[in-house]
Amino acid sequence: MLIGKSDRQDAERAVPRASAGTAGLSHKQAERCGNRCDLTQEAFLRYAEQNTADGANVAHGRSYLYRTAHNLAIDHVRQKARQKTDASAHDDMADIADDQPTQEEQADARQKLDRLRAAVAELPERTRQIFVLNRIEGLSYAETAERLGISESSVQKHLARALLHVTQRLRPQ
Repeated sequence: MLIGKSDRQDAERAVPRASAGTAGLSHKQAERCGNRCDLTQEAFLRYAEQNTADGANVAHGRSYLYRTAHNLAIDHVRQKARQKTDASAHDDMADIADDQPTQEEQADARQKLDRLRAAVAELPERTRQIFVLNRIEGLSYAETAERLGISESSVQKHLARALLHVTQRLRPQ
């Protein structure tokens, strides 16, 4: 398989035209992309792969090269658009909110947790066990009942008492 000089020139002209036509770029901007030779090389590589020794040949080589170059240029422009990131000044980055809670929020959370621990500690032993297993460890009523050897109904009653006590103790005063 021989590729003529005119085929190569056609493919080289197709690359900037294709990228210019797809991204609204001028011919000069497309040539400046720096990948003109790479895209031309890739177009010819694909052309060569299609013209294999087993007899499968491209019927219209010039059209195939134009279409391949066009598609490669489109892919290149799209890839560049995805990779583009705008640089930000350091001062702009300072305005971004921090995900970390403030010291005041941390102190408030610690106080709430201490109040919850105190409220749970005030519960009778069995009620406290049921509250911890269900609400803190995430066991279901059935799992809690099985673990403690009591009925689900008993678990529900103890849990109702525990929730009532804890919510009353945690209300703002």
